[in-house]
Amino acid sequence: MKNELNAIKEKALLALSECNDTETLESLRVTYLGKKGELTAVLKKMGGLSAEERPVIGQLANEIKGQLEARIEALKAEIGKKQMYARLEKEKIDITLDGDLKKLGKKHPLNTVLEDIENIFIGMGYKIASGPEVEYDYYNFEALNIPADHPARDTQDTFYINDKVLLRTQTSPVQVRVMENQKPPIRVIAPGRVYRSDEVDATHSPLFHQIEGLVVDKGITMSDLKGTLEVFIKRLYGEDSVVRFRPHHFPFTEPSAEVDVRCFSCGGKGCRLCKNEGWIEILGCGMVHPKVLEKCGIDPEVYSGFAFGLGLERIVMRRYNIDDMRLLYENDVRFLNQF
Repeated sequence: MKNELNAIKEKALLALSECNDTETLESLRVTYLGKKGELTAVLKKMGGLSAEERPVIGQLANEIKGQLEARIEALKAEIGKKQMYARLEKEKIDITLDGDLKKLGKKHPLNTVLEDIENIFIGMGYKIASGPEVEYDYYNFEALNIPADHPARDTQDTFYINDKVLLRTQTSPVQVRVMENQKPPIRVIAPGRVYRSDEVDATHSPLFHQIEGLVVDKGITMSDLKGTLEVFIKRLYGEDSVVRFRPHHFPFTEPSAEVDVRCFSCGGKGCRLCKNEGWIEILGCGMVHPKVLEKCGIDPEVYSGFAFGLGLERIVMRRYNIDDMRLLYENDVRFLNQF
């Protein structure tokens, strides 16, 4: 039986010396050391040996088994290392080659200017409010003192979904919702998309952006409105900006005004940018109409407030000297890369 065990050992070591992969290695382990392997089969014959031979053969069998197990483990580690180096070589990245440069995007000019305006008002203690773009007729018109026969409700000017639901034409409904759900003092701005049935051209779009502001508290006056807007315009256009207020009419404010800034291109002398008027219209504003406060559950005898609204596109176009609003929506990389 010694000769048989030594023959198995030599045979196994020879096979292992020619093994180069883990699958073959596992197959050899099962062949020689498995439950039905050759070494196990020989050990099952030990029952027929004499008492003197049994310990000698058993010791030899254990030595051979240990040698084969050690060799298999060493070979397993060796093959694993070779496979790892082969994989690393195959997956190696040549860092001397030019990489694929990823094009990084930039902030859209609308977002850049919007953030500047938001930061100005946040610095003055305002909060940012938002509301639905698909709005009820009540919030878009009725609550703002715009009666059913008002021209603004013309279906030619407004996108109606049904008799009571429409795409908001202004962000003023956000102000109404804030006043309904928050007690004064109130100090918010409401930026967002609005929709009107306009033909697309260089200065009009059926979709554009508005930023509206609202302040409601005790003792708010027109001078507070004037001071706030002067601070805003000077921070937006520079401390040397000159502001002008002109009387106007809005159904939801009384009194109302249009706000102009002296042309920053010609200094008020008149040029193409200001259409030779010397002034550029920036926004509309006024004191919140008592009827609007009352509809929102705020006592106009106790509280007063002011509101203002400006078109974001108009501000952006004047900041960057853009003469066609359509450029802001066409996503032409050649145009957007300039900012």
